[in-house]
Amino acid sequence: MKLVFMETDTLGDDVDYSPFYKLGEVIKYNKSEPEFNQERVRDADIIVVNKIPMNEETLKYAKHVKLICLTATGTNTVDFDYIRKRDIAVTNVKGYSTRSVVQHTFALLFYIYEKLAYYDQFVKSGEYAASDIFSRFDKKFNELWGKTWGIIGLGEIGRGVAQVAEAFGCRVIYYSTSGKNTNSSWERVGFEALLKNSDIISIHAPLNSATEYLIDENALKLMKKTAVLLNLGRGNIIREEALLKALETDEIGGAGLDVISEEPMRPDNPLLNVKDSTRLIITPHIAWATVEARRRCLNEVYENICSYLRGEERNRV
Repeated sequence: MKLVFMETDTLGDDVDYSPFYKLGEVIKYNKSEPEFNQERVRDADIIVVNKIPMNEETLKYAKHVKLICLTATGTNTVDFDYIRKRDIAVTNVKGYSTRSVVQHTFALLFYIYEKLAYYDQFVKSGEYAASDIFSRFDKKFNELWGKTWGIIGLGEIGRGVAQVAEAFGCRVIYYSTSGKNTNSSWERVGFEALLKNSDIISIHAPLNSATEYLIDENALKLMKKTAVLLNLGRGNIIREEALLKALETDEIGGAGLDVISEEPMRPDNPLLNVKDSTRLIITPHIAWATVEARRRCLNEVYENICSYLRGEERNRV
């Protein structure tokens, strides 16, 4: 049996592939190269992949493939009409990054909320060493206690954020983008109410017709001028041109983003115009990527393959 890993760079160089060698021949490619992808999967029985499209164009010469293992939760890269005609099984990974994303949500928040970029630079510039007082608080910041935290998308990650926010003394409210999610632990509100009442808004929703550009110019105008917006969902949930305007005109207090409209970031992305790190932080889609989460992800792939070989349907999509 031949297992072909198509994008090992997406998991890092500190994960352990040794268990897979017990299952068969293992071939690893570090990244997608579209002109070679067809040939690389030609003799594969199992393909492990992240973002390469799994469609007829990629797979038409792969006559032996029986299983595609996604190293992600999302399945939008798979042409299921074609895959099902070929009777190819597909699995994904779930829950492996929840703790990592929850942690990163608060890392983004505190960087903005407590103006850490400013105070770090104040010390490193030598100004603190030259100061005649022991503290400095010209950039004002507040406690989380008593603030309202609004969550867009109360899935597993959203619920994890809600629990931590409560531990900091926040009142938690949420908006269901599907209209179907009801959770008695927290107050469900309409979209406009969430925008108007929240001191912090964090997005943990998938990108679909209900969420694309949900946060647009009108939505941003409804937010508190002191509110912080965090996006840990998908980039196109926020209209980036509108966010730029809101930051430049002080319509909101700040934003922390781990996802953007196009990744890697385009050189002409409008948000690159924001140079004030007390107002905006952008990280390169790393919320999911703690060492532990990446290792869990690969272990989930291994378990999915073993289950498939036993005739089970673990994480089948």
